[in-house]
Amino acid sequence: MTALCDLTAIEARQRMIARDVSPVELLKSCLARIEDVNGVVNAITAMDVARATREAAEAERAFAKGGDVPSLTGLPVGIKDLNVTAGLRTTYGSLLHADDVPIKDEAMVARLRRAGAIILAKTNTPEFGSGSNTDNKVFGPTRNPYNVARTPGGSSGGSAAALATGMLPLAHGSDTGGSLRNPATWCGVVGFRPTPGLVARENRTLNYTHFSVQGPMGRCVADASLMLAGLAGDDARDVLAAPCDAQSFIELPSVDLSGLRVAWSTDFDGTAPIDHSIRDSFGAVIQEMAPWFGVCEHRDPDFTAARDVFWTLRCVYYLASHEARVAEHRDVLSPNIISNVEAGHAMSLADVAHAERAWSKLYADFEAFFEDIDLLIVPGNAVSPFLIADGIPKSVGGKPMQNYVDASLIRSALTLTGHPVIAVPTGRDSVGMPFGVQIVGRRRGDLDLLAAAAALEAEIKIRPALSVSAPDLSALKR
Repeated sequence: MTALCDLTAIEARQRMIARDVSPVELLKSCLARIEDVNGVVNAITAMDVARATREAAEAERAFAKGGDVPSLTGLPVGIKDLNVTAGLRTTYGSLLHADDVPIKDEAMVARLRRAGAIILAKTNTPEFGSGSNTDNKVFGPTRNPYNVARTPGGSSGGSAAALATGMLPLAHGSDTGGSLRNPATWCGVVGFRPTPGLVARENRTLNYTHFSVQGPMGRCVADASLMLAGLAGDDARDVLAAPCDAQSFIELPSVDLSGLRVAWSTDFDGTAPIDHSIRDSFGAVIQEMAPWFGVCEHRDPDFTAARDVFWTLRCVYYLASHEARVAEHRDVLSPNIISNVEAGHAMSLADVAHAERAWSKLYADFEAFFEDIDLLIVPGNAVSPFLIADGIPKSVGGKPMQNYVDASLIRSALTLTGHPVIAVPTGRDSVGMPFGVQIVGRRRGDLDLLAAAAALEAEIKIRPALSVSAPDLSALKR
């Protein structure tokens, strides 16, 4: 019999509405699973069990009364340890904040609570979210539940690993260069990078830089969409935010895949480094999927300038965010933070101006690329999950990597466009690890993209070669 914690969020919600499942029992099941496997996986960094227990009991009473309840009522949720949660330890994966316990939720977390979510846990992240290997000096590494010697990815690696093991039905993540998409792909779950501003924040570091976004993660597309309904919202303090119909994400409209025009690209015409085995896996996936669509053709967007643009403007972001920290606390900060700030100091104002101009052209060209297609499909990652001990991929496709950002161009190039992107599992790679694709939708077409991804997911689930089974939990128990 399937444990309650293994239900998708959608299934759990439906069964709680029908009163077949108790929110209290669902919470107990999640806590039992955390007790069983978190000691090995190390995805959960802190919990508020007392408050969660009270809120689960309140949710049970709300369902007993009947009638409408908020969309996330009774569902335990994990929040990435970069976001402020009242009464729940928030460290940013940094020794500088190792003992911080905020007294107030940030606005995004407060919206989730108003939607009925039970904020049970914080999930692990590299220090200040910097890195594709979820490891830090406070909690140590999170391990991939499919192979504990390997990374789950980052920086939302704790959230992805918690979902894959059934510790939580829903989890939050954030994404700058792929921090939602990378771990989702490597842990066999779904991660959604929404249009910048759809999930408003009150503390944006740089007003008009849309690199960093907040988004949902789940074990299926419908779960991620359900969570987005709780996350999305306007906030005048966020210059990129705008009014939205958050409730439209609760139930996705049906989509006929045969009516869609799809382009696919393996490596953006050689711009993004990709391992040979990943090329092969992606080619097999596209061959299987192509007949499902009205049109499915190979077409490469022009991302020639993407690496330099992303690196330059990312360094601007790091200077704005971490320059003072590096000056004052260099001895305790991770090398990723220090190296990014130092790279920023080495750049000139002319470098930034050139990057901004190239960024504008890249966006215009990508919009033109989308004029006659509905979706773009590309690999979810450039490599298989690497060993935790390696820190970063040293080479990709035979090309040496200068830093971990170079290995992420298949994801970070898409950050530059501002289009919504979803990572969806599509089987296993050549070494038996989860493999997935990124699907890019039209500008501000978040709902359409989620609906199309759900239809695609339904086709994937009936094809064993494209499905990802759950990890072996028995191997994760101490």
